[in-house]
Amino acid sequence: MTQDERRIYLIRSLLAEDVRYQGMEIPTDVPQQKRLLRALFNVRMPRPVSQDFLTVQDAYLQEATRQKGITDVSDLTPVQEGIYLWQGDITTLRCGAIVNAANSQMLGCFCPNHGCIDNAIHTYAGIQLRAACAELMTKQGHEEETGVAKITPAFNLPCDYVLHTVGPIVSSWLTRKDKELLASCYRSCLELAEENGIPSVAFCCISTGEFHFPNDKAAQIAVNTVKEYREQTHSKIEVIFNVFKDIDLQIYRNLLG
Repeated sequence: MTQDERRIYLIRSLLAEDVRYQGMEIPTDVPQQKRLLRALFNVRMPRPVSQDFLTVQDAYLQEATRQKGITDVSDLTPVQEGIYLWQGDITTLRCGAIVNAANSQMLGCFCPNHGCIDNAIHTYAGIQLRAACAELMTKQGHEEETGVAKITPAFNLPCDYVLHTVGPIVSSWLTRKDKELLASCYRSCLELAEENGIPSVAFCCISTGEFHFPNDKAAQIAVNTVKEYREQTHSKIEVIFNVFKDIDLQIYRNLLG
């Protein structure tokens, strides 16, 4: 199958799963097809699917990521010992684990084509990631608490694992509790990575954006927590601070030198 054929196959398969989509026409325009496929991935509830679907999906997503360009952590230059700063799409980073800024449901973003990192990670990992998260949450029996972390395979992402953590939501003004919970997100991810022998972890800017944590305060907490953890535990885990926006790049440059 070509990439175009895979995309059409996946769209048709997902449309066929729901009677509400019967009769929906598939756009002829490739960018619109890609948006439709992503939207269908985003809204699909965790449920069984055929191995044929997974085979085509995996090939499609891996090729899509390859076309975007994969960055290997071994090709990055540290800004400090064991610490890296990298601006780019975290779903294209090959490392031990990437960190997902999840919500308390832990099932990924259901908003079609939303711009959050939770949406991107679940989209390019494939539908297996939502299924794995659903299994974890069913066993747990309640929503995920803020400041802790869970681990899943990364499936079709170039990294090995995804660490999921729910950051604090800043409602009006920043509180001491918000700061403590954000620091706990970073510590929990590092501890979980250590327990699983993961050599490198890429952190997104947890709780900024949709959760309204001020970017500069969040970055300061991130850097301080990572440095304290490495010093106190003598950990050899390499840490990548991943940023997407220019403003965050500058903030971390100022903090890290």
